[in-house]
Amino acid sequence: MVRAKTSTGALTPKTAEVYVRDVVTFAALAGGDRVLDDLTGEDVDGVLLGFARKPDGRRRGAVEPGGAESRGGAVQSAASQARFRRSVSAFFKYALVAGWVQLNPMQAVTVRPRQRGGLRAQRRALTVEQAEGLLGAARGLAEAGPVAPGRRMDQRTELRDGLIVLLLAAVGPRVSELTAANAEDFFVNGGTRYWRIFGKGGRTRDVPLPGPVVEVLDAYLAEGRGLLDRGREPKALLLSWRGRRLARGDVQAVIDRVLARVEPGRRRSVTPHGLRHTTATHLLAAATDMDAVRRVLGHADLSTLGRYRDELPGELEAAMRVHPLLGSVEGRRGG
Repeated sequence: MVRAKTSTGALTPKTAEVYVRDVVTFAALAGGDRVLDDLTGEDVDGVLLGFARKPDGRRRGAVEPGGAESRGGAVQSAASQARFRRSVSAFFKYALVAGWVQLNPMQAVTVRPRQRGGLRAQRRALTVEQAEGLLGAARGLAEAGPVAPGRRMDQRTELRDGLIVLLLAAVGPRVSELTAANAEDFFVNGGTRYWRIFGKGGRTRDVPLPGPVVEVLDAYLAEGRGLLDRGREPKALLLSWRGRRLARGDVQAVIDRVLARVEPGRRRSVTPHGLRHTTATHLLAAATDMDAVRRVLGHADLSTLGRYRDELPGELEAAMRVHPLLGSVEGRRGG
């Protein structure tokens, strides 16, 4: 593509050289052993932020976003970071057209360029009100059952759609983990329902499911899944109305359908990766143990949680109102 645009004059030779260099850098940062179609928005986030911290031998004296000068030279300028992101975006647009990837991971990327300070993660988590509106719509859709007037029996996906949103928002799986789930991955141990998630790097984790999610899961397995089953994917949990395992690209359409049922004042568009941010943000905001959140999300390192912890409106004020060192003082004063 670069050669063709250069030969027609759409790109100057210097711009073409920059594009090629950026793609080579992207490949190196992503890892030479990675499969392009397996890269997620989370992976691309890591590459973009890795590039932002990459020393630039042409510059001296610049500082990293956190304020510390990088070792071995200055970090990339804000303009270089924005240019690199544009190059990666153009690369994946072409990869989608060429059939190298089935889903453009740039749609799930959370880092955005800023005029000053370079790339920063954009707040992706839903607020409490927005999340409650989405979850309420998902439960309402599931409670309506598999009956949908005016539609063919094998196209009634209400229970499935409600379950997808509940699992994404309550458990925060990667979208690839959700679509790869099999019905047999859900089991009961000691009276608690678990989901055995097969994650990245061959790691598995058993995550307990909240009661409302279990109710919808049981209803879907008892009623909804049978309407979609054609015997083509006997193990798959989530099926399309054609009876095939649901594809990653279909999940966003499901979320959008459920969002359409949320009242406008509480509605905000969100991606599957944004719901993963929502899970992490609200679990951490509720003072859930950080290691427990790490295990729920399937991260190998606690430091990775920093990418998922988004700021919430009013959270600092709420934290200071229930300050652990002053609560007893306030109690004595009130008495």
